Amino acid sequence: MPSPTPRLLTLLSIMQTGGTWPGATLVERLSISHRTLRRDVDHLRQLGYCVNTVMGPDGGYRLDAGSELPPLLFDDEQIVALAAALQVGAGSASGLIDASARARATIRQVLPSRLRHRIDAATASAIPRSGDAPSPAVDPHVLAAVGSATHNTEVLRFDYSNTPDAPARRVEPHGIVTQAGRWYLVAWDLDRHAWRLFRIDRMRPRLATRLAFTPRAIPGGDAATFVGARLKGSERADVWPCIGTVELAVPARDIAPFLGDGTVEDLAAGRCRLTAGSWSWIALAASIGRFDADITSAQPPELAQAFATLANRFAGSGEQPPSTC
Repeated sequence: MPSPTPRLLTLLSIMQTGGTWPGATLVERLSISHRTLRRDVDHLRQLGYCVNTVMGPDGGYRLDAGSELPPLLFDDEQIVALAAALQVGAGSASGLIDASARARATIRQVLPSRLRHRIDAATASAIPRSGDAPSPAVDPHVLAAVGSATHNTEVLRFDYSNTPDAPARRVEPHGIVTQAGRWYLVAWDLDRHAWRLFRIDRMRPRLATRLAFTPRAIPGGDAATFVGARLKGSERADVWPCIGTVELAVPARDIAPFLGDGTVEDLAAGRCRLTAGSWSWIALAASIGRFDADITSAQPPELAQAFATLANRFAGSGEQPPSTC
């Protein structure tokens, strides 16, 4: 039989996964008696955990939320995973740099030496994508207020910093998504009768409305797909509105590391076929030009026309301005 403290930790870890756990299952998982299980459950209750007994043939024990925060118990793997997640949060792409760093420092301070060495050994630095602007800071209180309204399906009123003189916005919040260091709220705008995307770092929530709403079907199926589509200039699907294919006079291995979300396949004689997308045909043609390789074909015709348009622009840029002397 495991010693009491590790056994109690294992029991708590099992119950934290949710649902009702039959006593017989817990007894088998922990290799203990029913009497020991009841004693361990009572111990958890004394520590402040709300462990409810569920009666009936399918009954057992269920861990519910209580009115006070009990001591949080984690096994070694959970602690390392938590510290690593907070370190990522403290990176430049999170928007929660200060709060994440302070939370990680607090946890590290109370860890035993063996665990402190493990998380220190896993220290890494986050590198933002080339060209990305620094992530705007997100107020944790604002994030909590927006998250609460979203979770409780309550109408949210807030001021928006890019329209300082406008009346407070009224929306039905449906989901929060983080992308490239920015936090977005997907919401139905009650005044504009349309789906909108809001930057949470620009929001300043007002007093809670306590007005419930019935969730709507988000275009594309979910909040993440909606955000991905809007950031690509698409209305619904999370795909680029302009997708084209070209053949380049270069092996696939030479451009594969720089594709982004494009795809490439090798062809004969050191050539490759590239499929990529962008928000416009001109933007797609310009991005393909960065590979510095001859283009032997381009589809669809809109992409071929975009190459011709760029060629004319570039040719004009090489002309010498008239002399002023």
